[in-house]
Amino acid sequence: MIVPAPSPSPSPSRGGGSEAVGGADVLREDIAERSQTVGGIVNRLDAFALEVGDWRVSAFDVIFVAGAVLLVLALAMLATRLTRAALRRIKGLDGTQAVLAEKIATIVIWVTTFLVGVDLLGIDLTALTIFSGAFGLAIGFGLQKTFGNLISGIILLMDKSIKPGDVIAVADQSGQQTFGQIRRIGIRAVSVTTRDEREYLIPNENLMINQVENWSYSSRNVRIQIKVGVAYDTDMALAEKLMLEAAAKARRVLETPPPTVWWTGFGDSSVDFTIHCWIDDPEEGVGNVRSEVLKNLWGLFRDNGIEIPFPQRDLNLRQSEALDRMIAALGEHPAPSPQ
Repeated sequence: MIVPAPSPSPSPSRGGGSEAVGGADVLREDIAERSQTVGGIVNRLDAFALEVGDWRVSAFDVIFVAGAVLLVLALAMLATRLTRAALRRIKGLDGTQAVLAEKIATIVIWVTTFLVGVDLLGIDLTALTIFSGAFGLAIGFGLQKTFGNLISGIILLMDKSIKPGDVIAVADQSGQQTFGQIRRIGIRAVSVTTRDEREYLIPNENLMINQVENWSYSSRNVRIQIKVGVAYDTDMALAEKLMLEAAAKARRVLETPPPTVWWTGFGDSSVDFTIHCWIDDPEEGVGNVRSEVLKNLWGLFRDNGIEIPFPQRDLNLRQSEALDRMIAALGEHPAPSPQ
Protein backbone atom coordinates (compact mmCIF):
# COMPACT_ATOMS: atom_id res chain seq x y z
CA MET A 1 0.00 0.00 0.00
CA ILE A 2 1.43 3.28 -1.07
CA VAL A 3 0.96 6.13 1.41
CA PRO A 4 1.01 9.57 -0.18
CA ALA A 5 3.55 12.02 1.19
CA PRO A 6 2.03 14.64 3.48
CA SER A 7 1.72 17.98 1.87
CA PRO A 8 3.36 20.90 3.74
CA SER A 9 0.93 22.89 5.80
CA PRO A 10 0.49 26.44 4.59
CA SER A 11 2.01 29.16 6.68
CA PRO A 12 -0.35 31.51 8.46
CA SER A 13 -1.71 34.28 6.31
CA ARG A 14 0.09 37.63 6.63
CA GLY A 15 -2.85 39.75 5.63
CA GLY A 16 -2.26 39.66 1.92
CA GLY A 17 -0.69 43.10 1.82
CA SER A 18 2.91 44.08 1.24
CA GLU A 19 5.01 43.90 4.41
CA ALA A 20 7.03 46.86 5.65
CA VAL A 21 9.27 44.51 7.68
CA GLY A 22 10.25 41.22 6.04
CA GLY A 23 13.18 40.12 8.20
CA ALA A 24 10.86 38.53 10.78
CA ASP A 25 9.11 36.44 8.10
CA VAL A 26 12.41 35.08 6.78
CA LEU A 27 13.58 34.14 10.28
CA ARG A 28 10.21 32.55 11.18
CA GLU A 29 10.19 30.37 8.10
CA ASP A 30 13.81 29.34 8.63
CA ILE A 31 13.11 28.36 12.26
CA ALA A 32 10.02 26.38 11.21
CA GLU A 33 12.08 24.37 8.70
CA ARG A 34 14.81 23.55 11.24
CA SER A 35 12.68 22.66 14.30
CA GLN A 36 9.00 21.84 14.49
CA THR A 37 8.87 22.50 18.26
CA VAL A 38 10.45 25.92 18.10
CA GLY A 39 8.59 26.60 14.89
CA GLY A 40 5.29 25.89 16.64
CA ILE A 41 6.15 28.37 19.40
CA VAL A 42 7.11 30.96 16.82
CA ASN A 43 3.85 30.39 14.92
CA ARG A 44 1.86 30.85 18.12
CA LEU A 45 3.65 34.15 18.78
CA ASP A 46 2.99 35.14 15.20
CA ALA A 47 -0.70 34.37 15.67
CA PHE A 48 -1.02 37.19 18.20
CA ALA A 49 -1.11 40.13 15.81
CA LEU A 50 -2.53 43.58 15.34
CA GLU A 51 -3.97 44.19 11.90
CA VAL A 52 -5.01 47.51 10.42
CA GLY A 53 -5.96 47.11 6.78
CA ASP A 54 -2.99 45.55 4.98
CA TRP A 55 -0.67 46.44 7.86
CA ARG A 56 0.01 43.58 10.31
CA VAL A 57 2.34 43.39 13.32
CA SER A 58 2.58 40.26 15.44
CA ALA A 59 4.14 39.56 18.83
CA PHE A 60 6.97 37.71 17.08
CA ASP A 61 7.60 40.79 14.90
CA VAL A 62 7.92 42.98 17.99
CA ILE A 63 10.33 40.54 19.69
CA PHE A 64 12.39 40.19 16.53
CA VAL A 65 12.65 43.95 15.97
CA ALA A 66 13.57 44.63 19.61
CA GLY A 67 16.23 41.91 19.59
CA ALA A 68 17.67 43.05 16.27
CA VAL A 69 17.83 46.70 17.36
CA LEU A 70 19.54 45.83 20.66
CA LEU A 71 22.02 43.56 18.88
CA VAL A 72 22.90 46.18 16.27
CA LEU A 73 23.27 48.93 18.87
CA ALA A 74 25.48 46.73 21.06
CA LEU A 75 27.72 45.90 18.10
CA ALA A 76 27.91 49.59 17.11
CA MET A 77 28.91 50.69 20.62
CA LEU A 78 31.49 47.90 20.84
CA ALA A 79 32.92 48.84 17.44
CA THR A 80 33.09 52.50 18.51
CA ARG A 81 35.01 51.68 21.70
CA LEU A 82 37.42 49.35 19.91
CA THR A 83 38.04 51.95 17.19
CA ARG A 84 38.74 54.69 19.74
CA ALA A 85 41.10 52.43 21.66
CA ALA A 86 42.94 51.52 18.44
CA LEU A 87 43.25 55.16 17.36
CA ARG A 88 44.62 56.21 20.75
CA ARG A 89 47.38 53.61 20.44
CA ILE A 90 48.61 55.20 17.21
CA LYS A 91 51.52 57.39 18.30
CA GLY A 92 51.80 59.15 14.95
CA LEU A 93 48.57 61.11 15.57
CA ASP A 94 48.56 64.23 17.71
CA GLY A 95 45.63 65.12 19.96
CA THR A 96 43.69 66.99 17.28
CA GLN A 97 44.15 64.33 14.61
CA ALA A 98 43.11 61.61 17.06
CA VAL A 99 39.88 63.45 17.96
CA LEU A 100 39.11 64.10 14.29
CA ALA A 101 39.73 60.45 13.38
CA GLU A 102 37.50 59.30 16.26
CA LYS A 103 34.70 61.62 15.18
CA ILE A 104 34.81 60.50 11.53
CA ALA A 105 35.05 56.83 12.54
CA THR A 106 32.04 57.24 14.85
CA ILE A 107 29.96 58.75 12.06
CA VAL A 108 30.92 55.95 9.65
CA ILE A 109 30.13 53.25 12.23
CA TRP A 110 26.68 54.60 13.06
CA VAL A 111 25.72 55.20 9.43
CA THR A 112 26.80 51.64 8.64
CA THR A 113 24.85 50.42 11.67
CA PHE A 114 21.69 52.09 10.38
CA LEU A 115 22.06 50.54 6.93
CA VAL A 116 22.82 47.09 8.38
CA GLY A 117 19.83 47.39 10.69
CA VAL A 118 17.52 48.26 7.81
CA ASP A 119 18.83 45.28 5.81
CA LEU A 120 18.60 42.91 8.80
CA LEU A 121 15.02 43.85 9.54
CA GLY A 122 14.13 43.60 5.87
CA ILE A 123 12.36 46.94 6.00
CA ASP A 124 10.69 47.84 2.75
CA LEU A 125 11.28 51.56 2.58
CA THR A 126 8.89 51.92 -0.34
CA ALA A 127 6.06 51.35 2.15
CA LEU A 128 6.98 54.68 3.73
CA THR A 129 6.99 56.71 0.52
CA ILE A 130 3.78 58.47 1.47
CA PHE A 131 5.34 59.89 4.61
CA SER A 132 8.98 60.12 3.51
CA GLY A 133 8.71 63.65 2.08
CA ALA A 134 7.07 65.21 5.15
CA PHE A 135 9.19 63.15 7.55
CA GLY A 136 12.42 64.11 5.79
CA LEU A 137 11.45 67.77 5.76
CA ALA A 138 10.66 67.69 9.48
CA ILE A 139 13.95 65.95 10.26
CA GLY A 140 15.82 68.47 8.12
CA PHE A 141 14.41 71.45 10.00
CA GLY A 142 14.72 69.78 13.39
CA LEU A 143 18.32 68.65 12.97
CA GLN A 144 19.57 71.64 11.00
CA LYS A 145 21.48 73.07 13.98
CA THR A 146 22.73 69.63 14.99
CA PHE A 147 24.25 68.94 11.59
CA GLY A 148 25.59 72.51 11.46
CA ASN A 149 27.36 72.00 14.79
CA LEU A 150 28.64 68.59 13.68
CA ILE A 151 30.17 69.97 10.48
CA SER A 152 31.55 72.99 12.39
CA GLY A 153 33.26 70.69 14.89
CA ILE A 154 34.89 68.69 12.10
CA ILE A 155 36.10 71.89 10.39
CA LEU A 156 37.54 73.23 13.66
CA LEU A 157 39.48 70.01 14.13
CA MET A 158 40.68 69.94 10.52
CA ASP A 159 42.14 73.47 10.51
CA LYS A 160 43.33 73.11 14.15
CA SER A 161 42.15 76.59 15.09
CA ILE A 162 40.42 75.12 18.15
CA LYS A 163 41.66 71.89 19.68
CA PRO A 164 41.52 70.09 23.04
CA GLY A 165 43.96 71.62 25.51
CA ASP A 166 43.76 75.15 24.07
CA VAL A 167 43.06 78.05 26.43
CA ILE A 168 40.43 80.48 25.12
CA ALA A 169 38.66 83.52 26.54
CA VAL A 170 34.95 83.08 27.18
CA ALA A 171 32.26 85.46 28.42
CA ASP A 172 29.54 84.54 30.92
CA GLN A 173 25.91 85.71 30.81
CA SER A 174 26.79 88.98 32.56
CA GLY A 175 29.37 89.80 29.88
CA GLN A 176 32.35 89.33 32.19
CA GLN A 177 35.21 87.68 30.34
CA THR A 178 37.24 84.85 31.78
CA PHE A 179 39.42 82.15 30.32
CA GLY A 180 39.08 78.40 30.23
CA GLN A 181 40.67 75.29 28.80
CA ILE A 182 39.01 73.19 26.12
CA ARG A 183 38.45 69.70 27.51
CA ARG A 184 36.70 68.07 24.54
CA ILE A 185 35.03 68.85 21.23
CA GLY A 186 31.76 66.95 21.00
CA ILE A 187 29.26 66.45 18.22
CA ARG A 188 27.20 69.44 19.34
CA ALA A 189 29.35 71.62 21.59
CA VAL A 190 32.81 72.40 22.89
CA SER A 191 33.40 71.85 26.61
CA VAL A 192 35.40 74.70 28.20
CA THR A 193 36.36 74.51 31.89
CA THR A 194 37.36 77.69 33.72
CA ARG A 195 39.67 78.04 36.74
CA ASP A 196 36.70 78.01 39.14
CA GLU A 197 35.59 74.64 37.68
CA ARG A 198 32.66 76.10 35.78
CA GLU A 199 32.09 74.20 32.56
CA TYR A 200 30.76 76.10 29.56
CA LEU A 201 29.19 74.18 26.67
CA ILE A 202 29.65 76.41 23.62
CA PRO A 203 27.99 75.29 20.35
CA ASN A 204 30.56 74.49 17.67
CA GLU A 205 28.81 76.83 15.25
CA ASN A 206 29.35 79.80 17.59
CA LEU A 207 33.11 79.25 17.54
CA MET A 208 32.98 79.18 13.75
CA ILE A 209 31.13 82.46 13.20
CA ASN A 210 32.21 84.51 16.25
CA GLN A 211 35.57 85.96 17.20
CA VAL A 212 37.52 83.69 19.56
CA GLU A 213 40.52 84.71 21.67
CA ASN A 214 42.81 81.67 21.68
CA TRP A 215 45.73 82.02 24.09
CA SER A 216 47.56 78.95 22.79
CA TYR A 217 46.83 78.88 19.05
CA SER A 218 50.33 79.44 17.65
CA SER A 219 52.25 79.85 20.94
CA ARG A 220 51.58 78.99 24.57
CA ASN A 221 53.47 82.03 25.84
CA VAL A 222 51.20 84.57 27.54
CA ARG A 223 52.31 87.98 28.84
CA ILE A 224 51.03 89.14 32.22
CA GLN A 225 50.86 92.82 33.21
CA ILE A 226 51.18 93.84 36.87
CA LYS A 227 50.65 97.50 37.81
CA VAL A 228 52.71 99.04 40.65
CA GLY A 229 52.95 102.59 42.06
CA VAL A 230 55.76 104.10 44.20
CA ALA A 231 56.19 107.42 45.99
CA TYR A 232 57.68 110.40 44.13
CA ASP A 233 60.75 110.58 46.41
CA THR A 234 61.70 106.94 45.64
CA ASP A 235 64.98 105.91 44.01
CA MET A 236 63.39 104.89 40.68
CA ALA A 237 66.39 102.87 39.48
CA LEU A 238 66.32 100.80 42.68
CA ALA A 239 62.55 100.38 42.42
CA GLU A 240 62.86 99.05 38.85
CA LYS A 241 65.61 96.64 39.92
CA LEU A 242 63.47 95.29 42.77
CA MET A 243 60.46 94.87 40.46
CA LEU A 244 62.52 92.77 38.05
CA GLU A 245 63.87 90.73 40.97
CA ALA A 246 60.37 90.11 42.34
CA ALA A 247 59.14 88.91 38.93
CA ALA A 248 62.18 86.67 38.40
CA LYS A 249 61.57 84.96 41.78
CA ALA A 250 58.06 83.85 40.77
CA ARG A 251 57.98 80.12 40.09
CA ARG A 252 56.10 80.14 36.78
CA VAL A 253 57.63 83.27 35.24
CA LEU A 254 59.85 82.45 32.26
CA GLU A 255 63.48 83.50 32.04
CA THR A 256 63.13 83.93 28.26
CA PRO A 257 61.58 86.31 27.36
CA PRO A 258 62.82 88.05 30.53
CA PRO A 259 60.57 90.26 32.70
CA THR A 260 60.55 93.97 31.87
CA VAL A 261 59.39 97.13 33.66
CA TRP A 262 57.73 100.10 31.92
CA TRP A 263 56.99 103.57 33.23
CA THR A 264 53.32 104.12 32.51
CA GLY A 265 52.62 107.57 33.95
CA PHE A 266 52.69 110.06 36.82
CA GLY A 267 49.65 109.62 39.03
CA ASP A 268 48.10 111.90 41.64
CA SER A 269 50.17 110.41 44.46
CA SER A 270 52.52 107.89 42.80
CA VAL A 271 54.78 107.15 39.87
CA ASP A 272 53.12 104.31 37.99
CA PHE A 273 54.94 101.27 36.59
CA THR A 274 53.85 98.09 34.82
CA ILE A 275 55.75 94.81 35.21
CA HIS A 276 55.59 92.56 32.13
CA CYS A 277 56.39 88.88 32.59
CA TRP A 278 55.72 85.73 30.57
CA ILE A 279 54.33 82.29 31.34
CA ASP A 280 53.87 79.22 29.12
CA ASP A 281 51.12 77.40 31.06
CA PRO A 282 48.05 79.68 30.86
CA GLU A 283 45.73 76.83 31.85
CA GLU A 284 47.18 77.10 35.39
CA GLY A 285 45.84 80.65 35.75
CA VAL A 286 47.29 84.16 35.76
CA GLY A 287 45.93 85.60 39.01
CA ASN A 288 48.19 83.40 41.11
CA VAL A 289 51.25 84.67 39.20
CA ARG A 290 50.28 88.30 39.89
CA SER A 291 49.79 87.45 43.55
CA GLU A 292 53.22 85.81 43.84
CA VAL A 293 55.02 88.70 42.13
CA LEU A 294 53.30 91.30 44.32
CA LYS A 295 54.03 89.27 47.45
CA ASN A 296 57.72 89.13 46.53
CA LEU A 297 57.73 92.85 45.73
CA TRP A 298 56.13 93.81 49.06
CA GLY A 299 58.94 92.16 50.99
CA LEU A 300 61.66 93.73 48.80
CA PHE A 301 60.16 97.22 49.07
CA ARG A 302 59.85 96.91 52.85
CA ASP A 303 63.47 95.75 53.22
CA ASN A 304 64.75 98.63 51.08
CA GLY A 305 62.58 101.38 52.55
CA ILE A 306 60.53 102.04 49.43
CA GLU A 307 57.09 103.43 50.16
CA ILE A 308 53.94 102.40 48.34
CA PRO A 309 51.87 105.59 48.60
CA PHE A 310 48.20 105.92 49.29
CA PRO A 311 45.96 108.74 48.00
CA GLN A 312 46.25 112.03 49.92
CA ARG A 313 43.76 114.89 49.68
CA ASP A 314 43.75 118.50 50.97
CA LEU A 315 40.45 119.57 52.52
CA ASN A 316 39.54 123.28 52.21
CA LEU A 317 36.65 124.58 54.37
CA ARG A 318 34.90 127.70 53.12
CA GLN A 319 34.42 130.46 55.73
CA SER A 320 30.80 130.77 56.87
CA GLU A 321 28.76 131.87 59.90
CA ALA A 322 27.72 128.30 60.70
CA LEU A 323 31.34 127.18 60.64
CA ASP A 324 32.35 130.00 62.99
CA ARG A 325 29.63 129.03 65.46
CA MET A 326 30.73 125.38 65.39
CA ILE A 327 34.37 126.32 66.04
CA ALA A 328 33.33 128.62 68.91
CA ALA A 329 31.20 125.86 70.45
CA LEU A 330 34.07 123.44 70.27
CA GLY A 331 36.34 126.00 71.96
CA GLU A 332 33.96 126.41 74.88
CA HIS A 333 34.03 122.66 75.59
CA PRO A 334 37.64 121.51 75.74
CA ALA A 335 38.35 117.81 75.27
CA PRO A 336 38.45 115.87 78.57
CA SER A 337 41.89 114.82 79.75
CA PRO A 338 42.65 111.11 79.52
CA GLN A 339 42.15 109.11 82.68
